[in-house]
Amino acid sequence: MHQLLASLSPSSANTALLLTRIVLGAVFLAHGINHIFGGGKIAGTARWFEGLGMKPGIVHAWFASVTEIGAGALLVLGLATPLAGAGVVGVMLVAWITNHLKNGFFIFRPGEGWEYVMVLTMLGVTVGTLGPGQWSIDGHVHTLTRLWGWPGFAISLGGGALGAALLLVTCWRPAPAAASGQ
Repeated sequence: MHQLLASLSPSSANTALLLTRIVLGAVFLAHGINHIFGGGKIAGTARWFEGLGMKPGIVHAWFASVTEIGAGALLVLGLATPLAGAGVVGVMLVAWITNHLKNGFFIFRPGEGWEYVMVLTMLGVTVGTLGPGQWSIDGHVHTLTRLWGWPGFAISLGGGALGAALLLVTCWRPAPAAASGQ
């Protein structure tokens, strides 16, 4: 493994990080903007969240949408990248548990499985850990480059998972499962 990493040029690593964070950031920006302005707008998103058991739905619709937009913008800029990674991880873990887990692995299954949210979660951890690369705002602020590596891993995974856990414990009230006919 060391040989593989040693053969990476700084420009290839920076290119890969730039592309990864821009694509991930764009996905999150699109989702956040769509939750507010698309389809059923924020009221529809709130009804959907209520249906998932997130109470009150309007608060969680705004919270998730603003987090998606904020994390997406930070990723595109390469600013406070581990915090952006934590936003990705937190939103995706809540989606994974409240909506996708029960539907199996594959996204094309009815109700959408969890493969997509798993990939986004892991990308949030990966970018939060590796940092955004030199072609970013973080790459030019010495204090922020100290967050790359293990501190970024702890912030992105730990912060995101802790935020998701607190949100689920305090606000997730799913409907009881329907009794099976015996």
